[in-house]
Amino acid sequence: MGVGGIGIWQLVIVLVIVLLLFGGKKLRNLGGDLGAGIRGFKKSMNDEANAKPESLEQKPSGEVIDAEVTEDHKDKV
Repeated sequence: MGVGGIGIWQLVIVLVIVLLLFGGKKLRNLGGDLGAGIRGFKKSMNDEANAKPESLEQKPSGEVIDAEVTEDHKDKV
């Protein structure tokens, strides 16, 4: 028995069927596209990890206004 109860001959038969359905060239292109996608994903994860989060960037402070709150009207319910 092989991986997960699948024998080596069953895997060979499945691979032959896949080759017949898709052909060697299509599978090569699919493998290349998959590899490029994985490389792009890893690159974006590394870029994101190296980027400085916006919350840590120092932003210019606003103007402070000192004021006193007074109540001019009654609350309506």
